Amino acid sequence: MTSRDPAAALEPRLPSPLLPVDDDRFTRRGLRLLLKRDDLIHPDLVGNKWRKLAPNLAGAAGRPVLTFGGAYSNHLRATAAAGRLLGFPTVGVVRGDELAGRPLNPSLERCAADGMRLVFVDRATYRAKDDPAVLARLLHGAPEGTVVVPEGGSNAAAVRGCVGLGRELRGRADVVAVACGTGGTLAGLAAGLGPEQRALGIPVLRGGFLGGAVRALQKRAFGGPAGRWDTDDRFHFGGYARSGPALEEFAEDFGARHGLALERVYVAKMLYALATLAEEGAFTPGTTVAAVVTGRPEPAAGGPG
Repeated sequence: MTSRDPAAALEPRLPSPLLPVDDDRFTRRGLRLLLKRDDLIHPDLVGNKWRKLAPNLAGAAGRPVLTFGGAYSNHLRATAAAGRLLGFPTVGVVRGDELAGRPLNPSLERCAADGMRLVFVDRATYRAKDDPAVLARLLHGAPEGTVVVPEGGSNAAAVRGCVGLGRELRGRADVVAVACGTGGTLAGLAAGLGPEQRALGIPVLRGGFLGGAVRALQKRAFGGPAGRWDTDDRFHFGGYARSGPALEEFAEDFGARHGLALERVYVAKMLYALATLAEEGAFTPGTTVAAVVTGRPEPAAGGPG
């Protein structure tokens, strides 16, 4: 990769489109729904993956990148695609050593096709990936000068990269909702919004850890809390990449109504949450709600981040 800013080299579509949606689940309650189409930023680095990766790639300045993800990680796919497009080596540490002897799923197959070297590790090692000794072992054999980017790309640089999402939405909505894995997008989004706006995070993983993660990320990125935000933990459907008949029915119906196929791991859960909250009267009539579409449904389910 040259020394050019990756944001310029990859020619992203920014600001991403903000489109109104006429949906009676919202309009009959006096609400206005907008879709912030971050899935249209770039064909290979989709949505919040673009916003979080671009500052990390600028910091890497063309050096090799090692990062982490599960078997269907959107973040791994985006990192591998960036390596192919910008010409730097990538290493993906994949959770689950049992996958090493199996045929690659479509997501990992895409990573490999884009030149990423896949390293499969057992779950105990993966959980300890931030331990300096474990990280040193993982870096052994990686190219010299390799830069480590955390799971989901969520670090202080990524959070600051997501501030732009909030700034693009200033004055455009009262509430801005985003589905959350590791919390980096919500941390930056909230910081970029105006003081009269609120960010709403919908966790797609169980455990109730997201609030603490967002606070920690904001402290690292900004030195302390930034913006107004909260979370609603009721819509993970049993855990990461879990679904159910209600979610599937909602996603199919939304797609049929609006011609937009919903990515299930993140986007469908977030929109389902907003429809439920509207039904519960959680939003005052007259409220404009913007939903951030962070990904597409193909080629397969995505990964945390």
